[in-house]
Amino acid sequence: MSRIPVYLHTNDVISRAGLASQLRPQPRVRVLEPDEHSDAEVALVVADSVDESTVRVLRTLRSRGINRLVLVVTTIDDAGLVSAVEAGVAGVLRRNEATSERLVSVIEAAAAGDGAVPPDLLGRLLAQIGQLQRAVLGPRGLTFAGLTEREVAVLRLVADGLDTAEIAVRLSYSQRTVKNVLHDVTSRLQLRNRSHAVAYALRHGLI
Repeated sequence: MSRIPVYLHTNDVISRAGLASQLRPQPRVRVLEPDEHSDAEVALVVADSVDESTVRVLRTLRSRGINRLVLVVTTIDDAGLVSAVEAGVAGVLRRNEATSERLVSVIEAAAAGDGAVPPDLLGRLLAQIGQLQRAVLGPRGLTFAGLTEREVAVLRLVADGLDTAEIAVRLSYSQRTVKNVLHDVTSRLQLRNRSHAVAYALRHGLI
């Protein structure tokens, strides 16, 4: 079994040395040297909290092509958790819970494209998402996939093979409205045509 190449980012050499000494004996991961970040499959970022500096580091790593990020943090509040997720973090681990086995488990989850968040933090994140849906997206008729209910209804009928005139009759819209809906979706989401829009909706489980 190949070892997961892991890039470590810390604010001081002592923390990095301690973390590296925990991970190097593990047969499932390979700790990269600081100049080997381009080979990383997962980046492990250690921080005291999720502040502007931490978010900047996370975004920089993603810009370098490291899309699997794990955050080991001393303290984290609800706002910090949301900021970390927005910055692309797949796994979160509190520093006092970062045993060797737990670190490897979270790294493996991130490498596999899965998420790993402590249960209490996951509950808080879900509550934040629910609040966002109720207070911001819902009143505007939006979903997390970026589509309104009307757009979803039109795309479902496109997927069923209906043309513009048939969709207009089915939904009691004008043909112009149907065309505008499809134009808005393809423009906003940078999709090529209505077939591409249907494929997008299918991938996101909307139709």
